[in-house]
Amino acid sequence: MLKEFSLTTEREGFTDITRLIEGTVRESGITEGICVVHCPHTTAGITINENADPDVVRDLLVGLDRAFPDRGDFLHGEGNSTAHLKSSSVGPSLTVIVTGGTLLLGTWQGVYFCEFDGPRRRKFYVKVVEG
Repeated sequence: MLKEFSLTTEREGFTDITRLIEGTVRESGITEGICVVHCPHTTAGITINENADPDVVRDLLVGLDRAFPDRGDFLHGEGNSTAHLKSSSVGPSLTVIVTGGTLLLGTWQGVYFCEFDGPRRRKFYVKVVEG
C-alpha cells in the first residue's frame, strides 16, 4: 500500500507525522512487515526522535544550525545551501518494522517531517509492505 500526504510547513521545524503513519499501517491491514516513509524534497527530510519533550526538537534545530551555519561563501544560487546540508544529514527516508499491526517504535519515539527551507507545501509518502 502506498499513500501520499501533504502538509504546509513553517520556515523551519519538525512536524510530528507519527499518527498519520500509524493510521496508514492500520488501514493497510498488514500485521507483519515494514513501513517506509519517504520525502521527495532536497531541503527537507524524515527522522525518528523523541516526541515526549518538545525541547528535544528545539535542541535538534539549534544543533543543526550550529553544525551547518549559513555561510557567505556558498555558491548555490538559491541561497539555501544550509537547508540542503541539513536535509542530507537527516536523510530523505526511513524504515520502521511493523509487528502486530503497529509500528515498532520505542516508548519515546515519534516520526518527524523536517523542514529546513520553508514555508512550503510539502508531500511525503508512506509505503507499507507485508513481509
